[in-house]
Amino acid sequence: MRSLRLLCLLSLLPVLGHAQLTSQTDERLKQGLKMYPEADTDKDGILTMPEALAHLQKMKKGGAGAGKKGKTEEGKPGALKPDHADVAYDKHERCKLDLYLAKNATTSTPLVIMIHGGGFRAGDKAQWGSNKTTKDLLDKGISCAALNYPFLDSMPIQDILRECGRAVQYLRSRSGEWNLDKTRFASMGGSAGAGTSLWLATHDDLADPKAEDPVLRESTRLTCAVCNGTQATYDVTRWESFLGKAGPEVRTSEAEAALFYHLPSVEAFGTDSGKAILRECDMLSWITKDDPPLLVSNSQVVDTPKNRGEWLHCIHHAREVSKECAADGVPCIVVQDQPEPKTDTLDFLVSHLLKTKA
Repeated sequence: MRSLRLLCLLSLLPVLGHAQLTSQTDERLKQGLKMYPEADTDKDGILTMPEALAHLQKMKKGGAGAGKKGKTEEGKPGALKPDHADVAYDKHERCKLDLYLAKNATTSTPLVIMIHGGGFRAGDKAQWGSNKTTKDLLDKGISCAALNYPFLDSMPIQDILRECGRAVQYLRSRSGEWNLDKTRFASMGGSAGAGTSLWLATHDDLADPKAEDPVLRESTRLTCAVCNGTQATYDVTRWESFLGKAGPEVRTSEAEAALFYHLPSVEAFGTDSGKAILRECDMLSWITKDDPPLLVSNSQVVDTPKNRGEWLHCIHHAREVSKECAADGVPCIVVQDQPEPKTDTLDFLVSHLLKTKA
C-alpha cells in the first residue's frame, strides 16, 4: 500500500516546469523524499522532479528500492543485526541509535559513531548494517554505533548538532555496561554525517560537570574523524568566500539559508542571537591545535561548482578545512590531494583507535 501511495503521489506531479520543483518547494516531493530517501540519487538531501520521475519508472519496473522504508538496508542479504537496536539517547522520536558490539573482546573496545547523510532532511541509520566498513571495524575489534537524529522540519541545524553531541555523551555514559573504551571514540559519515562528524571533532567539549543530567557531564571529544563529502562549515555565510558567488542553480530560494537555522530572514544573521548561532555552527572557527586528526574525502574535484551537488560537496570544502587545520597544527588528510598510496578509511580508524597507549 505504501508503495502504491508513492506511485500515486509522484504520478500527480506536473510535468511542465519540473526543473524548478524540488522537495523544498513542493509538498508532494517533500513527502516523497521522506518516504523514499533513496530516490535522492545525488544524496544532496533534496528530491528534484527528474529524480522523482526516474525513481517512479524504476518502481514501475519493479526495480530496487521499491520496498518499504528500511527494506533496502535491513532487508539486504548479509546485513548485520545490531546488538542493541533503537536505543533512545534523547526524547525526540528520531534520537535513536543502533549499537554493534565487537565480539570476543578481552578489554574494553574503541567505538566508531556512524552518522548518515541526507541533507538533514532524509536518511536512516539502517544503512550502516550493510556497510562493509561496519563489518571490517567489528572484525578488528572496534564497536560501532549508528545514529539517527532529528531533521530540519523539527529543529534547526544548531540543535541537531547538539543532539548528535548528546548521542556521544550518552554512549560514554553507558560505556561500562557495553564494554566501550570512552577514551577512544571516533566519528564518521557522509555529507550531512560528514559535516556533523567534523563539528563533533572540532567543537569545544560540551561536557558540563555541574549538569543535573549525568549524560551531559560526559565528554564529546573524539580521537579522530572521517568526513566523506563534508561541508567545511555550517555558517553558510562563509561559503562564498571559498566557493565563489552562489547562482540560481544552487539555491532553491532566498530564504533557504535563514530556514536552515529556523530564523525569520537573512537579516537576522546580523543580530546578536543570529551571530551566536552562526558561530556555534562554524566548524572552521572551532578548529584549534588540540583537535583530533581528520581524514577528509570530497571526490567532486572541480574549479567552480556548477550545480547544487558540487556546491555542497566539492573539493573546496575539504581544502578549506585542510587550510584551517594547517594553520592550527591539526593533522588533516585530504584524500584527493594526497599522493599515492591513498589513506584508507579503515586503516585510518584502526591506526588511531588501536594504537598502543602511552
